[in-house]
Amino acid sequence: MPSWSTKDLLVVLALAVTASSLLNGVKCQQMSDLDNPAVLSVLTQLVYSQVSNVTSFLSHEISNRSSFCVEDLNADWNNAFNFSSDLGFLTSCIQKTKGDIKQRICNEAEIKFYSNSLLDRSNGINYLKPNKNCNLTSWVSGCEPGWACSAPSTEQAELQNSQDMPSRTTDCEPCCEGFFCPHGITCMIRKCDVILDKKVVYFARWLFQQYVGRLKHKENPCNACPLGSYCPLAKLNNTTGVCEPYRYQLPPMRPNHTCGGANIWADVDSGSETFCPAGWYCPTTTKRIPCSSGHYCRMGSISQTRCFKLTSCKSKAETQNMGVYGIMLIAALSTLLIIIYSCSDQVLSTRERRMAKSREAAARSVRKTSNARQRWKTAKDVAKKSASGLQAQLSRTFSRKKDVADPEKVKILGQATSETDIELLSHSHPITPNIASSSSAVQKEKAKESIDTMQMMHEIENDDNLHLETKTRDKSVQGKASKEKQPETHSQIFKYAYAQLEKEKAQQQENKNLTFSGVVNMATKGEPRKRLLMEISFKDLTLILKVQNKLILRCVTGKIKPGRITAVMGPSGAGKTTFLSAVAGKAFGCKMTGSVLINGKTESIHSYKKIIGFVPQDDIVHGNLTVEENLWFSAQCRLSADLPKADKVLVVERVIEFLGLQSVRNSLVGTVEKRGISGGQRKRVNVGLEMVMEPSLLLLDEPTSGLDSASCQLLLRALRREALQGVNICMVVHQPSYALFNMFDELILLAKGGLTVYHGPVKKVEEYFLGLGICIPERINPPDYFIDILEGIVEPGGSSGVSYKDLPVRWMLHKGYPVPLDMQKNAVKFGNLTPNPAKETDPNGSGHDERSFAGELLHDVRHVVELEGEKILFNFLKSQDLSNRKTPGIFKQYKYFLIRIVKQRLRESKIQAIDYLILLLAGACLGALSRGNDQKFGGDGYIYTVICVSLLCKISALRSFSLDKLHYWRERDSGMSSLAYFLSRDTMDHFNTLVKPVVYLSMFYFFTYPRSTFADNYIVLLCLVYCVTGIAYTLAIVFKPGAAQLWSVLLPVVLTLVATQAKDSKFLKVLANLCYPKWALEAFVIANAERYHGVWIISRCGSLKRSDYNIHDWSLCVSILILMGVTARAIALFSMLTFQKK
Repeated sequence: MPSWSTKDLLVVLALAVTASSLLNGVKCQQMSDLDNPAVLSVLTQLVYSQVSNVTSFLSHEISNRSSFCVEDLNADWNNAFNFSSDLGFLTSCIQKTKGDIKQRICNEAEIKFYSNSLLDRSNGINYLKPNKNCNLTSWVSGCEPGWACSAPSTEQAELQNSQDMPSRTTDCEPCCEGFFCPHGITCMIRKCDVILDKKVVYFARWLFQQYVGRLKHKENPCNACPLGSYCPLAKLNNTTGVCEPYRYQLPPMRPNHTCGGANIWADVDSGSETFCPAGWYCPTTTKRIPCSSGHYCRMGSISQTRCFKLTSCKSKAETQNMGVYGIMLIAALSTLLIIIYSCSDQVLSTRERRMAKSREAAARSVRKTSNARQRWKTAKDVAKKSASGLQAQLSRTFSRKKDVADPEKVKILGQATSETDIELLSHSHPITPNIASSSSAVQKEKAKESIDTMQMMHEIENDDNLHLETKTRDKSVQGKASKEKQPETHSQIFKYAYAQLEKEKAQQQENKNLTFSGVVNMATKGEPRKRLLMEISFKDLTLILKVQNKLILRCVTGKIKPGRITAVMGPSGAGKTTFLSAVAGKAFGCKMTGSVLINGKTESIHSYKKIIGFVPQDDIVHGNLTVEENLWFSAQCRLSADLPKADKVLVVERVIEFLGLQSVRNSLVGTVEKRGISGGQRKRVNVGLEMVMEPSLLLLDEPTSGLDSASCQLLLRALRREALQGVNICMVVHQPSYALFNMFDELILLAKGGLTVYHGPVKKVEEYFLGLGICIPERINPPDYFIDILEGIVEPGGSSGVSYKDLPVRWMLHKGYPVPLDMQKNAVKFGNLTPNPAKETDPNGSGHDERSFAGELLHDVRHVVELEGEKILFNFLKSQDLSNRKTPGIFKQYKYFLIRIVKQRLRESKIQAIDYLILLLAGACLGALSRGNDQKFGGDGYIYTVICVSLLCKISALRSFSLDKLHYWRERDSGMSSLAYFLSRDTMDHFNTLVKPVVYLSMFYFFTYPRSTFADNYIVLLCLVYCVTGIAYTLAIVFKPGAAQLWSVLLPVVLTLVATQAKDSKFLKVLANLCYPKWALEAFVIANAERYHGVWIISRCGSLKRSDYNIHDWSLCVSILILMGVTARAIALFSMLTFQKK
């Protein structure tokens, strides 16, 4: 091709304009020159350029009315009408019309009339409205489908005329191949009344000879059949009377009328006969070629597409079989998931084994070192005793004096000997007056020491500034420890922990041989305290149930002290658990009167939430974690953030050691479906979750229920050790054994109605009841006897004459507490009545007036609203933190929660595998049902996809929050971050959000093989899964598991039906916009419709208009799905913070 200069371009432009003017104004005398190929080529280019005015009109019309279905106007219309590569159909038409084609093409007014009819055809009518040429009074052959007429020779047809239709009622002929002539309009071709003379022909011939191949034309469309269509001349089927391949018939009573050209270009439902059939491709609108082997051709194809490798494409294949790639993707995905789950489980097992080996090696090393030190100490003591004995023998030999037991010698290694040693000493030597005087002196010294010890303990209990000194000493100790190198590796940490444990065991062994004063001195002069002392005192504590106006706790006065174990006992209905809830600040739905003081100050118990442990009656422990993992997680989240990891390990190892959980530390706790550790061990783990956070106040609700005597004593010994560190322990127990009963320090005995019967030391309870004349029979367990009396099963023995109903009054009189008004009648006979000035509430709940049904209903509704408001206020109002403990922040807790949920999900790999398998089968079934749906751009298959994926993903996402509500409530009450808990589970579910679309599309996409890409479908499905997962969170948190599953099934179906209904009103349109299936379906359909070009433009516009979709809104749809997912998660988080266990 020669290069172009500016001069050449100007010359060609001038010649083209001249030829155009000649073509419009000069008549031709020699039509035989049209047979010259060179002349035809130039004239074809000129005619093609003359109809460029149509493009400007169509561009304006489309930009105004069809912008919702045309993404790029130039690209879409060039794909439909760019015939520059092959203008053979236009050349053929020029020859057939004898050069009159320019006058027969529809002008702008006629094209506007036809295009408006196409766009306004919403009522299903498939014919044009009456017009100037085709109406009730004028119906020529050109009005029939496939035919067109010309205007009279006196009227010049102007293509640029957009206002008036020319009269086209003469010389009606069939349409040319490659053009279409609709039913009800006569434009297309007309008989030539502009005859080209010799000058025009010669000029065109010269133009071709000079500039052949150089003429540049505008690639603009004309009103011919679009690319991708097949518009040959029709042939009459004598059997059916139909002009094939079209659907129109010949008009009656017109024997000279024959089949014409194409009659319609419409959507695929109305005019599928003009589409290039599947399995064939049409490079031009008049040529149809079958697809060769190894290629496939969809409907409306202009070229054949090569099949991918490994796919099977026979001759005339409509699409390629992508099943091989689907199987490969399934195999790769399954292999990856199997590797992840298997290796992850192996990683957990290997890590546990390595940790166990490291721990056992550290324990052996520490025990070996401890045994060596013990042997060295024993040998050292023996050597000292031998040296001391030899010295004494030599002294007696040389001095010849009797050995006298000197009080100064009753010390070994600087420590006073025990009473047993003194007794052995008195038996080994004869008692002389000096010895007797010495022993009496020792006894006096011990008595004095005991008095000093009691005074010291009294000072310790009454010293309010002790915790401040302790805090100062703790800071100094931490400062010194921080300067030292902390253990880093697992071996070093375990060695440190077990070394400390061995020291503690040795210290306990030594403490057994110490006197009481030695224990107190060890406690005060040894290691500084690390816990804040908390004394809880309560006065006239009364709780009234608001719904029934019923007293459940009444006039309870007393205190629970640090360093002591207080047992709360009583019959059923005595308010034991209610008392613990009131102390812990968890008595919702009740009106509380009286006061609760902390260390003598009126402060909120919630200010000390971080150092208060509450063990619920139910064993709320994660069953899919091991014993050690449960304890370690609680320690990480609730111990001080500044505490080194080695000390945290020490705390956990100490709790495991003292609770007797060493043998099951690596065993799963177990669930209802999967057996784990025993019930007693599970109960101890439940208590250990609170012990590892080193509380200052520990409240336990029936921790010994269901345990045998040995397990109860093991648990009480562990709690006794906590009490020795200053922990205030209060627990509810049911009829303990006598040995267990004597292990308690204090006893709170409640009668029915929440009244106090006794509150004091355990050792004095029998003495108190004996003072009332109640004697405990022999061989009867005192706690059982007390409970039987309070239940009314057993009458008090002896001559007391006291009824079980009188016991609360006797206690009030004994302690000098005021007696309520309704109990003063029973108190008169005992004397010493103290009037109660306080206003009393009706204990039977009958003080209110009789209400009607509506009144009771209104009262209950008001109470529920008040209760929810009270919970919301409690959850969102923060109290001042007075615990002096800085726990890990949100980000660290998020890390701990994430590690925990990863372990849990890895152990639930079978459930995850079943979810993926169901999704895989669903994709295969739906892909097979909705296969090959070009007419609706895959709309039916996408509707099934939205419903199926939404339903399955919602049900699986419910498990994230439905099954762990009790665990969450317990962890939130202990001060753990709700946001970290929520984000960790949502982060873990992102794995399913990423993988599940691939699993589903691996079957659905390769079964249906839509024109949209795999990436487009994956992005939309990813956003859909993200959206429905957030909705599932809300359902799981707000509703119970059964109701949440029902809503998860109903919502996708109902919302999809709403989204696919016709939007006849503004309300329905707004309602549909609020439904997430509407945006998912629109994104799917738009992504697929974008790939339909050429002959599919009208089908695309019609489908998008019926569905009220916009081809430019794909990004908007995806963004709205993501926004809905984020909004649903925000609602779920708010609901999680608001709604609480009733």
